[in-house]
Amino acid sequence: MISEYLDGILAIERVSYPTPWVRHAFLNEIYNNNFAYYYVALAGKKVVGYAGMWIILDEAHLTNVTVHPAYRGRRLGELLIRVLMQEAVYLGADRMTLEVRVSNHPAQRLYERLGFASAGVRRGYYNDNREDAIIMWKHFFEENSFGTGSYYPGH
Repeated sequence: MISEYLDGILAIERVSYPTPWVRHAFLNEIYNNNFAYYYVALAGKKVVGYAGMWIILDEAHLTNVTVHPAYRGRRLGELLIRVLMQEAVYLGADRMTLEVRVSNHPAQRLYERLGFASAGVRRGYYNDNREDAIIMWKHFFEENSFGTGSYYPGH
């Protein structure tokens, strides 16, 4: 993600969320947060989705995944998450976490399909309506019978 994409990103924010992120928040992530990694999905030159994460030590935290409503249902969100998972492993993470609204069943199904599992609830997590968030985790490496880890990016 670079600043030239911000107008498109902010347009997606406005049609997707009751309290969208503002330009300054994205600029801060891009230029001031050394833990942040953000990617965009483009259709030609048009921004149609974006996703971001923070990498802190061996842990990745998925901060946002958003696809323009006109482009949903095309697996762009899944593609963006897979890119983040691969980048997280490349950068040394062995697990990834996220929060998802309890009412966002499509996102929960996507995360479960990608191997995330529910691990708890953050009560009143979302400021706009005090909705609870489900905490989900994915571990990238599993022990096999030989005692070595195997990477499972999409399971």
